[in-house]
Amino acid sequence: MAIGLAQRAVSPQAFRDRFVYYLRYVRGLEVSEATPADQLAALQLAIRETLIDRAVATQRVQAEHDPKTVHYLSLEYMLGRLVDNNLIATGLREVAAEAMAGLGLDLNRIVDEEPDPGLGNGGLGRLAACFLESLATLDYPAFGYGLRYDFGIFRQEFSGGWQRERPDTWLKGGYAWEIARPDLTVAVHVGGSVSVSDDNGRTRASWTGSRVVYGVPYDVLVAGYGTRTVSVLRLWKAEAPDEFDFEVFSKGDFLSAVEGRERAEAVTKVLYPSDEAEAGRELRLTQEYFLVACSVADVVRRFRERHGEHWEAFPDKVAFQLNDTHPALTIAELMRVFVDDVGLPWEQAWALTRASCAYTQHTVLSESLETWPVALMQRLIPRHVQIIYDINTRFLEQVGALHPGEPDRLGRVSLVHEDGERRFRMAHLAIVGSHRVNGVARLHTDLLRGEVFRDFAQMWPERFVSITNGITPRRWLLVCNPRLASAISNRIGDGWTRDLERLCELLPYADDAAFQDEFLAIKRANKVDLARLVEELCGIAIDPESLFDVQVKRMHEYKRQLLNAMHIVALYRRLKADPAADITPRTFIFGAKAAPGYRMAKLAIRLINGVADVVNADRTVADKLRVVFLPDYRVTIASVVIPAADLSEQISTAGMEASGTGNMKLALNGALTIGTLDGANIEIRDAVGEGNIFIFGHTAEEVAQLRQPGRYSPLERYHADPELAGVIDALRDGTFAGGDAAALREIWTALMQDGDRFMHLADFRSYADAQVRAGALFRDRRAWAAKAIRNVACMGYFSSDRAIHEYAREIWNLQPVPPAG
Repeated sequence: MAIGLAQRAVSPQAFRDRFVYYLRYVRGLEVSEATPADQLAALQLAIRETLIDRAVATQRVQAEHDPKTVHYLSLEYMLGRLVDNNLIATGLREVAAEAMAGLGLDLNRIVDEEPDPGLGNGGLGRLAACFLESLATLDYPAFGYGLRYDFGIFRQEFSGGWQRERPDTWLKGGYAWEIARPDLTVAVHVGGSVSVSDDNGRTRASWTGSRVVYGVPYDVLVAGYGTRTVSVLRLWKAEAPDEFDFEVFSKGDFLSAVEGRERAEAVTKVLYPSDEAEAGRELRLTQEYFLVACSVADVVRRFRERHGEHWEAFPDKVAFQLNDTHPALTIAELMRVFVDDVGLPWEQAWALTRASCAYTQHTVLSESLETWPVALMQRLIPRHVQIIYDINTRFLEQVGALHPGEPDRLGRVSLVHEDGERRFRMAHLAIVGSHRVNGVARLHTDLLRGEVFRDFAQMWPERFVSITNGITPRRWLLVCNPRLASAISNRIGDGWTRDLERLCELLPYADDAAFQDEFLAIKRANKVDLARLVEELCGIAIDPESLFDVQVKRMHEYKRQLLNAMHIVALYRRLKADPAADITPRTFIFGAKAAPGYRMAKLAIRLINGVADVVNADRTVADKLRVVFLPDYRVTIASVVIPAADLSEQISTAGMEASGTGNMKLALNGALTIGTLDGANIEIRDAVGEGNIFIFGHTAEEVAQLRQPGRYSPLERYHADPELAGVIDALRDGTFAGGDAAALREIWTALMQDGDRFMHLADFRSYADAQVRAGALFRDRRAWAAKAIRNVACMGYFSSDRAIHEYAREIWNLQPVPPAG
């Protein structure tokens, strides 16, 4: 790419010298002795040298300008592999390839050694990673904050069709991208009690008797593309104040001597500890507070270094963006700092907090709106309990003044849920304590305003804004699909890499036979790559000529992997009834992890693997039907699957998906979408046109109507559709369950006896008919290619660059600071 070449400041010889230097003086090896892991570490350090130079220059320029800076707090970051991303961002890809070849090494083989940091569970973490990359690319001053988990999202294996979780030891061989910053360690207080005293007529709170956990920061540098700006993702690791109690150790009680250390370090031991037990819930809450306390302390320290005690300037220099409810305690922690540590009056502290904080809301599911027992918070962070109660008292007074005589409204908006166990509503805290709340797609924001947070939106209509999610085209086209990226750049130039709207210049080529042929050849080559990966991971041979029907996303009932499986069962039954049935050959490809405690999601995985076992073992359907469930789906696997997909399954129950970003990645890489009018699917339909997408199913409004008492009967749908009845009977009878028929019958129960909450039967026929249309179109390869190219050309709006510009303009009031020179 021209941008990368323009930045080429390191020669292949200089890069080779760097590599050899780090191999010798960090790993202690010569090139001939180095293992692939050693080669990877040296390569990362050689690239990191450029990143550090640019990071230092970025910080120097930003210190001179003293700009407002956004601080992005997220409990998840799905970074993926960084070698290729950083090589392309820094313009060193060709330099590194030439340097490695000069040493008799293959750059691509070294890159394949890199593990995925498992610091997230799905779209939330991947969105955060895209946003950090876009912030750097667009030269916006930014810091990311997260946790440095020892064990990230689990490694997924299948045994007997069941998901089995294994530890993700991503730090086992070290992580060369990170830079430890022990000089910036933060002390975090947990537990203890609060006493209140009078100080010359002013109430003072004193938090005493707490235990201390240290937060040690590790910085991962995030390179902007086509610029020299480098941002920082600061990950906090929990450590104990002392390694062990020497006195206890000397008495021979070795385990007790390290008990405190183990307890402290457990805070960042694992991503999302199970909350089924009290200890797991306590650890999860401690993680959330630890992230917030460390990050707020770090931001306040930097503000003080630059601005002293001029707190009135705080919102002009500092923006906090809360990525979902996990960092909602930022509101209470800022208030604690301003009131207790700084000594500001409550009203001033509250004004500063509100002006500095903004909240991104990522769900419409009531069960996903995080709440915490007051008793648990009292035990862990007692001062924050007082602060939240004080916030709530003042807020309810305000509501009561605006809506007198409406006690039900007060109960709905209160920060405290009083029915049964008292619990703090973290989403309410985030809304009340922020100056902006954004949804992540138009429909999602409408649902927040009109249903989920209607009372708040009526009070503060200006506070709710919509910013549709986006993806970085660097990671999700330039890096993961270089064949297509090159073909696009050969037609319209490479300006699209920093301005994705320029993809619209590709539209005239949708009907160009030569470009269609090239596009189809690229898609087939990508499918061959995926077929090779499937053979390696699953031992299953798949045909690149078949339609690759892909559903890759977090396993959840509302995402309806089960509906996809029901359609596969229907196709299989058709072929068994009539082997000559006119069915377009398909390969169904799944990738998903289920939360360890989510039984229905795990049952769906077992069912899909059971369907795969039956279908793939049946030679009579081998030329028409194959089913693959890729284990341990992660960013690296996504980078192979997404460029190879023909059909993108975006089939969530309408009104339940906030946005989705997988839909964007797949469409950008030339897959046609089959989906409901849910999340960002609506905006994708508007962008690509109704003729270039397969829409089916009930709308969000229709789903809401069906959920009214007496409006929806799964049994009626069952009796009205013989093919659907056959599918449901197969689920009940254990046709695809192997020895687990009794367990998998729970799926049948959820559909037929428990009301089918996610409308599988309601949408089945419409979905199956849309699949027929997709299959028919796929047989006309030129017509399919034309529609796929139009999808690519119309994805410009869905760039994370556009989303970040909107955040900067509508929420943060942030200005870019270009690098020097």
